[in-house]
Amino acid sequence: MKVLLVEDNESIIKGLVYAFEKNNYTLVYKTKIREAKEYVLDNSDIDIAILDVNLPDGNGFDLFKEVISKKDIPAIFLTVRDDEDDIVNGLNIGAEDYITKPFSSKELLARVNKILLRNKKKNIIKIKDITYDTDKMELYREDKLIELSALELKIVNYLFSNLNKVVSRNLLLDKVWEWTGNYVDDHTITVYFKRIRLKIGTDIIKTIKGMGYRIDEE
Repeated sequence: MKVLLVEDNESIIKGLVYAFEKNNYTLVYKTKIREAKEYVLDNSDIDIAILDVNLPDGNGFDLFKEVISKKDIPAIFLTVRDDEDDIVNGLNIGAEDYITKPFSSKELLARVNKILLRNKKKNIIKIKDITYDTDKMELYREDKLIELSALELKIVNYLFSNLNKVVSRNLLLDKVWEWTGNYVDDHTITVYFKRIRLKIGTDIIKTIKGMGYRIDEE
């Protein structure tokens, strides 16, 4: 797990680097807004960000709104003031949590663990013996990876992205055209679903007669 810390206090940085690495996290720290922006834009494997509110060249709120939130990275704000306005502002713009200085490394670690566990559960969809990881776009049956072609996986992903909703055949035809640039007819969609169902081996995909297909959450 990779944690991005944006903080300019050297003693806090040193303590958190030690605490997080001791708990098998990779902690990358930046001391300025500019450096943090560049790092976030160049890296896609950040699991969570810990942002100081007050930094030498700006504030953590703006960093979150301009870059962090747009990449769907959960964030915790650090502040030296137990200021209700700061807390409300941070939560209103989409932060997961906040913690006021001084704080213990153990408490911050506990909050990070809780957020990552909660987000991980959101990204895993389990229906019967089938599990789908929406982040990795991987489909499993009883913990065994189901091998799908790129197009089959896109179809499955689209169904899971519209869980409990009917996806019409006409919409799927448009999507396949968008994904491949190739014309497909109604029969081709039928063939694709036959293959997908055969590979999945569990009847999670329902045919809604005259309309399309649907995957229902249990």
